[in-house]
Amino acid sequence: MLSVLVFSLALLLPLRAQAALHEGFVHVTGVCENVILEIRYFSSYNFVGKRIDGYVGPQAILTEPAAKALCKAAASAENKGYTLKIFDAYRPQAAVDHFVRWGMDAADTRMKSVFYPQVDKARVFDLGYVATRSGHSRGSTVDLTLVDRQSGREVDMGSTFDHFGEASHHGAKGLTAQQEANRAVLLGVMEQAGFKRYEEEWWHYTLKNEPYPDTYFNFVVE
Repeated sequence: MLSVLVFSLALLLPLRAQAALHEGFVHVTGVCENVILEIRYFSSYNFVGKRIDGYVGPQAILTEPAAKALCKAAASAENKGYTLKIFDAYRPQAAVDHFVRWGMDAADTRMKSVFYPQVDKARVFDLGYVATRSGHSRGSTVDLTLVDRQSGREVDMGSTFDHFGEASHHGAKGLTAQQEANRAVLLGVMEQAGFKRYEEEWWHYTLKNEPYPDTYFNFVVE
């Protein structure tokens, strides 16, 4: 009887994983293998300091057109000696709601020294670092960086992923020539693949012709 139950569960688990994806979405690693995942919101190493609601597994999910375009960017990066590392892709509305609750809790500043050392947490809404909606929830936005294939290390972009501050902006002042060059490589491969940049975050790119420009999804990431 136990063996039958185990076998039945084994059949159900793949079906559950497939059902978690909304029609038109795919796991990025199922479409292109030459990317690295470091899903920060599945971990506690993020500006909140804990795993974020809606992240059940360390997966990167995108709309199918965005994933295919990202594969083109990954191939271009590979030809230049780099691998794309993804920090976040599709983001459930539940995660955005978690960010909002964090933003309203003035006492919770455990990650301030790492991610927003020069920003008053009381201003994260006014400055646009936290909002009630995110383009990520539409499924065609990705946060990423470059990894040098020879050394296996992330390249220096002049600020960390999710750093709240002007150093993260495109065209930021005070960057070294190498940091500017590294950002230019990422910008080049992403724009050539059909993505557009977000001016305030060097890591943030959205597919120009996203299939769900007005829809914000809330299925979990797993």
